[in-house]
Amino acid sequence: MESSANPPATSFHTPPSGQPFAANRPGAIEDLEAVLEHRFARPELLERALTHSSMAHEHGAASPVREDNETLEFLGDAVVGMVAAESVYRRYSELSEGALTRLRGALVSRRHLAEVAGRLNLGNYLLLGHGEERSGGRTKTALLANAMEAVIGALYLDAGLEAARRLIESRVIAPLVTSLREQLHADGGMGDFKSALQELLQARKQGQPEYRTTGETGPDHHKRFFVEVRVNNEALAEGEGRTRKHAEQDAAQRAIEKLRSAGEAE
Repeated sequence: MESSANPPATSFHTPPSGQPFAANRPGAIEDLEAVLEHRFARPELLERALTHSSMAHEHGAASPVREDNETLEFLGDAVVGMVAAESVYRRYSELSEGALTRLRGALVSRRHLAEVAGRLNLGNYLLLGHGEERSGGRTKTALLANAMEAVIGALYLDAGLEAARRLIESRVIAPLVTSLREQLHADGGMGDFKSALQELLQARKQGQPEYRTTGETGPDHHKRFFVEVRVNNEALAEGEGRTRKHAEQDAAQRAIEKLRSAGEAE
């Protein structure tokens, strides 16, 4: 592994139609390797991690462009999620499962990963189709987050878990985790189960939770509310409480426990 100070941002041009990444600019791969502080034994993995599906789709089966980054994104998503979970557990093992889930979810959120990619100037290195280029793909949150995950997946395949862990710890976790923990300590919205569930679902790309009141019992001064939380029109869990807000929090907590148990069983 080679270390280097981050080079200044470089202006890149879209490569000619159908040209491989090396046509972008001589030395571009090496520049990004310096930013990532890793020299790839298989630089084609990094090239693939930077290739958006729009490039391959525009040129068709006869194109010399390599595979797009979607499967590397899938792998990187799993790696960054595992490393983030282990990291917050080791740092803050005294926290509840819901709080740890919230911390991890914020660290692996699309917004945060896109911000990390932005700090690495990753958008400058992307291979995009003409349509995506014209629509501002180099600055889109989704594309940047996906590319960041793909780069992590490529690094994992090239050099193993420890190399990927070093990048994730230094670029994804360390810049944010302390402030997140402080928010949690100050009860600034970090510790509630509804937020934790939303971040967990976001990290798993499973959609947004919806809460529906399913019933209430008792006199006005001693009511009990029942709330169901649903995702993609499917029931996840039901909670109850003395107010609707409490019932929603209970439902969210039960949903988190159910999702985590299901994930461990797989």
